[in-house]
Amino acid sequence: MIKKKTKLSRAEINEQSRLLKRKKKHKGLPSGSRINQTNQSTTKTTQTVSDSRIGSKKPIPLIVTETTSSITKTHSNAKTIDVKKLSPEKELQELENNPYLEQLLDMVEDDLQLSIQQQQDLNTMLDRIDELMQQLGYVDDELIEETEMQEDIMSLLKRR
Repeated sequence: MIKKKTKLSRAEINEQSRLLKRKKKHKGLPSGSRINQTNQSTTKTTQTVSDSRIGSKKPIPLIVTETTSSITKTHSNAKTIDVKKLSPEKELQELENNPYLEQLLDMVEDDLQLSIQQQQDLNTMLDRIDELMQQLGYVDDELIEETEMQEDIMSLLKRR
């Protein structure tokens, strides 16, 4: 009483494999399930459902202009020093530690072109530092006279 298995023909094997493949194919969720769920929930409703995959609508400038450069932003953020309230020592210290002045000096060292406003700012800050150093006695008068004498000698040599 042992039953013998009958051999299946090639056509029957192919039919069974097609059925198994069809069953396997229908497992899982249908494609596009995220999109279909959001569309079904918004049918005939005035509510707007925000899709997390959509980014900001803010326009992004493709060309860098003068107003968007970091140099002008730091200039607008640079704090002004009130001369009347600070002692010369503190004013000199704040001028030397000014980030805008450091940035301008770095640009000069890198041989970058400064705008007219930046050049004026640099000149006024450096002139004020020179005045404060002379007030505080940090600059030798002999050194100044020596440089003036060298300039006079250079101008005489150039005349020849």
